[in-house]
Amino acid sequence: MRSLNWNCWSRILGACVVLGAVGTWATPQAAEACGGVFCDGGLPNSMPVNQDGENVLFVLNQNEVEVHIQISIDPNTNAQKFAWLIPIAQIPEFEVGSQPLFDALLNSSVPTYQLQQTFEVCGEDGISGGLSSASNGDPGLSSGDGGTGTEGNDSGGEDPVVFKTTAGAFEIVVLQDQTIEPIKQWLIDNDYQWIDGSEMVLQQYLDEGQVIVALKLAAGSDGGDVHPIVLRYPSNENCFPLRLTRFASIENMDIRVFVLGNSRAAPTNYRHVLVNPLKIDWLQFAANYKDVITKAVDDLEAEGLAFVTEYAGPSSVVQPFAFNFYSTSWNESAFVGLPPEQVVSTLNDQGLANCFGADFCFYNHPLVESLLNDFLPVPDGLSAEEFYANLPAYADQIDAMAWGDGSAFAQALDSRIIAPGERAQELIDTYPYLTRMYTVISPNEMIADPIFHINPDLPEVPSFRSATEYNLCDGNSVVTLPDEREIFVPGGGPWPDFIGEMWWAEEVQQVALKGKPMHLVNNTAAINKKIEEWNLAHGWPRFPEGAPTTSASDTDTDSSGSSGPDSATGGGGQNDAAGCGCRSDGGPGGGLLALAGLGLLARGRRRR
Repeated sequence: MRSLNWNCWSRILGACVVLGAVGTWATPQAAEACGGVFCDGGLPNSMPVNQDGENVLFVLNQNEVEVHIQISIDPNTNAQKFAWLIPIAQIPEFEVGSQPLFDALLNSSVPTYQLQQTFEVCGEDGISGGLSSASNGDPGLSSGDGGTGTEGNDSGGEDPVVFKTTAGAFEIVVLQDQTIEPIKQWLIDNDYQWIDGSEMVLQQYLDEGQVIVALKLAAGSDGGDVHPIVLRYPSNENCFPLRLTRFASIENMDIRVFVLGNSRAAPTNYRHVLVNPLKIDWLQFAANYKDVITKAVDDLEAEGLAFVTEYAGPSSVVQPFAFNFYSTSWNESAFVGLPPEQVVSTLNDQGLANCFGADFCFYNHPLVESLLNDFLPVPDGLSAEEFYANLPAYADQIDAMAWGDGSAFAQALDSRIIAPGERAQELIDTYPYLTRMYTVISPNEMIADPIFHINPDLPEVPSFRSATEYNLCDGNSVVTLPDEREIFVPGGGPWPDFIGEMWWAEEVQQVALKGKPMHLVNNTAAINKKIEEWNLAHGWPRFPEGAPTTSASDTDTDSSGSSGPDSATGGGGQNDAAGCGCRSDGGPGGGLLALAGLGLLARGRRRR
C-alpha cells in the first residue's frame, strides 16, 4: 500500500463528534489547512438510485481555498452533542452555506442511465416479440447572525480557547495547546462527546503548530436549523478529510466531491478509475451502480484510494435547478418594524413562502420554517400549518417577545438565507466548469486525505449515458453501449454474467497537472476480446465476415475508449432499416427510465 500522509481535515461521525484536519498542497512542507464535514443530498425527481453520502464543494481560487461543507444530523441523535473538530493552520473565515446550492449540484449532475428500445421487423406482425422489460428487476473571521469574535482567556493557561464566534446556527471556538489533553478535557466539560482513539492523530496536528476549530449547534438550535458551512482561508491546496473519519465511519461510505473552476478537476494523490461497462446492468438502468463503483475503486492499482468522474462540463447545467438560490425580491429590511401577523404574507410576497388556505404552507427555502419557529413559535394546541397559514386569526396568541421589532429575524434571514443564496448564484455565474467525483471507501482504507487539482487538458464527461437495446425476432437482444460496443443478451435478459471476466475497472489512471492521464492499468483490449468471444459464441453478429467485432474503445480512454461512468457518451443505437425506434416517456418498463445517482446499497466489499 502506498504511504500517503498529507495533512487535511477529517471528521468523526458515529458518536456525534467530527474531527477534521486541514492541510496544504501535497509537499513535504508544513501543512496548512482545509476542513469540514459532509452529508446527505436528496433528489426529489430521482430514479431508484440514491445520492446519500458525504458531499463537499471546492471553489478553486488562486491562492485561496473556499470549501462548502454539507452538514446533516441524524434525527435520532442528540443534536446538542453533535460537533465538528477541524485542525487548521490559521483561523479561517466562517460563513453560512446554501443548502439549495447542494441540492442543485446533486440534481444537475447526477449520473443518469437510459436504455432506448428498437425492434427487428418480424414477418407479418412487423416488430419483434422479444422485448425484455426492465420493470421486473430491483430498482479570516466572519460572524454570522450579528455575532462577533472574541479573544479567549489568556490568563490561566488552563483554558485552551483562543477565539470564539458564531456563524448561523453554529457556535465556533478555536482551541490551542501544546498537548491534546487540555483540549480533550475542555470539550468533555462543555458537553462535546469525545471519541476515544483520536488523541494521537490530533496531537500530530498540534505538533505541527495547528489550532483546532470546534463547531457545535448554538443553544436552542436543533436539527431543523442545520445548514452548510463555508470555510475560506489562504492556501493553494484543496483536500478532503478522511484520516480521522475512520474512527467512527461506516463500511462503504459514499464520498462525493464537487469542484467549481475554469477547467476539469482530478484527484492528485488518489487514482482515477474508468469503470468496466460490462459490469453495469444496463437492462436495469445501472441499479447495481454503487456495487460496481465499490469494486472498481478497490481493483488492482486503485487499492481503495480512487475516484470516478461522474460529470465534467459546463457549470451552466446547474442553472435550471437554481430557482431557489436567490431572488432580488428577497429583502430582509421589510421585516424590521413589521407587525408579526404580516410576516408570512410578506414572505409570500417575496417568494420565500406560499401559504394559503386554512392550513397549507410551502416554503421555497429549507430554513424559512425553522426561522419562523425561532421568532414566531407555534402556540400550544395549533399545528404549524394552521398557525402560519393564518397569522391574523391568531394575533392574540403570537409571542410578541420572541418577535420583538423584527430586526433579529431580518438579520437571521439575511445571514442564513439571502447572503448565502446570493453567494451561491455568484459562484455558478463566475466559474464556468463543474466537476463531480465519487468514491466508496471503508474505514481501513482512510489512510490519506485526497487532494484535487485542475487539469485543463482533460475531456468533458457527460452525466447522461444512453444505450440502445435492439430486440430480435428470436427473443434475444443486442445492447449497444454509449461507445458503440455491442453486447449480445440471450433471451433479452437478464444482463449477462461474463464468466472469466474479472475486471471491475477498465482503466486505472494517474492524472497529472496537465496532459493526458497516465495508464497504470488498461484492460480495454482484454474487455473487447471478451465481448468478441461472447458475441461470436452466441452467433452475433449474424454475418461476422462483414461486421466488426471490436470497437472504437481499442484506442484511448476518456474520449471513446470506455463506456463506464467516467466517459459515457451519447450512445449509438441500431440503425438497421428493418428496425423501428421506440422510446418510452414514463412507466417502469419504458425505454427512458433513467437511473439518477448512486445505485442500490453495495454488497460486502471485496478485500484484497
